[in-house]
Amino acid sequence: MSTLLIRGARPYGEGGPVDILVRDGVIAEVAGRVDADGAEVLDAGGLVALPGFVDLHTHLREPGREDTETIETGSRAAALGGYTAVFAMANTDPVADNAVVVEHVWRRGREVGLVDVHPVGAVTVGLRGERLAELGTMARSAAGVRVFSDDGHCVADPLVMRRALEYTKALDAVVAQHAEEPRLTVGAQAHEGEAAARLGLAGWPAVAEESIVARDCLLARHVGARLHVCHVSTEGTADVLRWAKARGTRVSAEVTPHHLLLDDSRLSGYDPVNKVNPPLRTGSDAAALRAALAEGVVDCVATDHAPHAAQDKDCEWSAARPGMLGLQTALPIVVRTMVEPGLLDWRGVARVMSERPAEIAGLPDQGRPIAVGEPATLALVDPAGRWTVRGADLASIAANTPYEGMELPGTVVATLLRGTPTARDGKAAS
Repeated sequence: MSTLLIRGARPYGEGGPVDILVRDGVIAEVAGRVDADGAEVLDAGGLVALPGFVDLHTHLREPGREDTETIETGSRAAALGGYTAVFAMANTDPVADNAVVVEHVWRRGREVGLVDVHPVGAVTVGLRGERLAELGTMARSAAGVRVFSDDGHCVADPLVMRRALEYTKALDAVVAQHAEEPRLTVGAQAHEGEAAARLGLAGWPAVAEESIVARDCLLARHVGARLHVCHVSTEGTADVLRWAKARGTRVSAEVTPHHLLLDDSRLSGYDPVNKVNPPLRTGSDAAALRAALAEGVVDCVATDHAPHAAQDKDCEWSAARPGMLGLQTALPIVVRTMVEPGLLDWRGVARVMSERPAEIAGLPDQGRPIAVGEPATLALVDPAGRWTVRGADLASIAANTPYEGMELPGTVVATLLRGTPTARDGKAAS
């Protein structure tokens, strides 16, 4: 029987320090002082204990673009960021629109073993938005797919979207929509506003997102299905979600750390590291999203971790691929934008980074309370820690972080997956 004693942690940052005894991956005791002869001791004095984080939106690039990320390197980045489960998006090559590809991703994640890797199945064949993919086959596969998304592409046809919602309702699954009316974003390069006009960049209007979210909320309510909105980026979308939830629509939503912190003022130097889909919006949008996350209108934080090769970012703005790294910087950005201003406490952090995403995805053993009998799947965080971001030092193969050289608050000291340390003192387990 393996035994680990976590000494002096503060669960959820509340009350005094306690010891957490873990036996065979399960929390066996939580008390002010625990004695366990022969146990491995992990000194957690001054650290906050939280349930391990769950990311509903990760791009691991395998299969097809292993030059930018692999399931192994992405898992290392996730573990170092406090994550214990990630959902790998379907826009791989080949696309994860069948049981063969999703089972490959799932099995490879199990082989690496640092985080639970859950493949997201494509909604439509080839992400083309025309014909539904093998939703039932993927759901019944060994991977047990319960989240479907064409992320990177909107399911723009309302009839196809309705059919997807009907099928996923029968499967007890959820459609995660990339909300973007494509006819409103042809040639778009940046948020449609003053910054884009000044820089001569084609505008990406907020209504392109908001109109699809409104349509899909109505469809989900009509069908009685569950809808999840990916990477919410505008104040108007938060308003639509508030309206829909008040009427009983089964809709959830995520916001990325970069949409909480950054805005389109970052575009002034034309640095493609700031190019992302959906684009960085205005400062008022970012403020509205922070308020919506605190309120619960936006349910959770998801990274949209999107690694890219240097040649796909170090080029002119129009040719650059959209996306940013996010797994290792997510918690510090949430601390800066939500904890330091008093919008969330540490229990609130657990809600938006662990409990609610696990609930949305239907994960029974993630996002669980820190209590006796529960899996010891934890992140230990130093709330006083600070670190300076260097893209070259991150675990991902790619280095496209918008936070290069930025000092951020909050450090993940250790991550445990069912009692096994997967990251500790800035190093992922080998």
